Amino acid sequence: MRTIFFIACLCIFAACNTKQQADIIVHNAVIYTVDSSFSTAQAMAVKDGKILYVGKEDEVLNKYSAKDTVDAKGNAVYPGFIDAHAHFVGYAQSLFAVDLFDSKSTDEIVSRVQKFVADHPGEQWISGRGWDQNKFPGKQFPDNVKLSQLFPNTPVVLERVDGHALLVNDKALQFANIKPGQTLTGGAIETVNGKLTGILIDNAEALIGAVTPEPSREEMAKKLLAAQQNCFAQGLTTITDCGLDYEAVEAIDTMQQQGKLAMHLYIMLSDAKRNYDKFLKRGPYKTDKLFVHGFKVYADGALGSRGACLLQPYNDKPGWQGFLLSSKEHYDSVARLLAGTDFQMCTHAIGDSGNRVILQAYTKYLGGKNDKRWRIEHAQIINPADFDLFGKSSIIASVQPTHATSDMYWAADRLGTERLKGGYAFKQLLQQNGWIALGTDFPVEDISPFKTFLAAVFRVDAKGYPAGGFQMENALTREQAIRGMTIWAAKADFWEKETGSLETGKNADFIILDKDLMKVQWNEVLQTKVIATYSEGKKVYNK
Repeated sequence: MRTIFFIACLCIFAACNTKQQADIIVHNAVIYTVDSSFSTAQAMAVKDGKILYVGKEDEVLNKYSAKDTVDAKGNAVYPGFIDAHAHFVGYAQSLFAVDLFDSKSTDEIVSRVQKFVADHPGEQWISGRGWDQNKFPGKQFPDNVKLSQLFPNTPVVLERVDGHALLVNDKALQFANIKPGQTLTGGAIETVNGKLTGILIDNAEALIGAVTPEPSREEMAKKLLAAQQNCFAQGLTTITDCGLDYEAVEAIDTMQQQGKLAMHLYIMLSDAKRNYDKFLKRGPYKTDKLFVHGFKVYADGALGSRGACLLQPYNDKPGWQGFLLSSKEHYDSVARLLAGTDFQMCTHAIGDSGNRVILQAYTKYLGGKNDKRWRIEHAQIINPADFDLFGKSSIIASVQPTHATSDMYWAADRLGTERLKGGYAFKQLLQQNGWIALGTDFPVEDISPFKTFLAAVFRVDAKGYPAGGFQMENALTREQAIRGMTIWAAKADFWEKETGSLETGKNADFIILDKDLMKVQWNEVLQTKVIATYSEGKKVYNK
């Protein structure tokens, strides 16, 4: 009897001390699960890249054991940030081009190009990005005179900050066989006194794109890995890349399958026949890290280059209303085509006229409430009569808060104060469907999701301007901003079952921050640092 009793006691003791094996335990944390109730927890266990359990400290530590135990030291843990609208490949390329962001004049553009060429001798094609004439004296477009003089035998192609205009030298114009007086739909080739200035707007950029040399697979891999590391350092674990051709998608898929690229990427294919031909018959393509599920269409250009299509003329350019980049019939045909598929239609629309045209096309084919999650990217300037169209047809607004705090310095000049009230209206857009997707549009804006949070909640830029915030009636709450950067961004990508919140069964995509965004003062937001970033339970960044 004593032996039986002893064995029973041993069994009970062993059972009480048997813990489930996990790969990682994170504890002593303030974990924002971003579940339906926005609940917090103290610890979580992870195995095979998935979350096993999230709960109280003693619950997790008593139930699980792991070789890797992470003491968060009381810091905040959030789901990995998701950028709902960016250009990952474009950003990767910009890291190896001339940095023209915040240049203050044409002369500064030229000097930066000269320095880049001195540091990179032998370049056969010089590219750069980031200039913005709104920061120049007089706010006029630059010209290519000096660039043509200094680089008579090498093409120079420099993108405006928003990607909707180019400054190119004469050699690049010659390569593309661009002539004075040439016209095209949805674009402009600027001339002064019959001479090309080197400014190409919107669809005119494609003339240069057609002759731009493509990087090798090796060069592209190098650039993508550099971009990925910068994203992880910012706490980004999923990126929505808006507008790629299928060749770039195939290159990304290969790198991911080979284990060389860890970033989760939601891809929108460019609005081009060859992409439709490649994907419509096969349908959306999905792996653990890649989801090709949308087509990116352009309604109009950008407000900064006056390519946004407006219902009434620009305040600072009488008689000019911008333009659509394609015919209304084209948008109707794409909507009709995609309505019978599982693909999203995702359309860039900035001006109130551009947004109205797309909203009407969507409404025609969506037929009321639905779960197709067709998106309008930017949804920047909306006429008051059109807001309700988002809700009536479940159209998702995918917005970039830092556009508001970048444009606010000159947007009223373009639009006037009354029309501006329908601009950057994040709260009004959120109210239509009860959720909204947030992104940065990098490299158009800075990659930082902390700037997204600052602009969404406090409506100020990095300088703290303006005091009291810009059009604060459309500010989001802290919780809404965090949701917009995590679970709502995931939902906009049809990925909410896999990521976007820290719940059992989901990917262990999470970040540890040294400050808590739900508690910091506005002037501490941009001081927040990422301590560590985890993607599917693997540490991919450490401060």
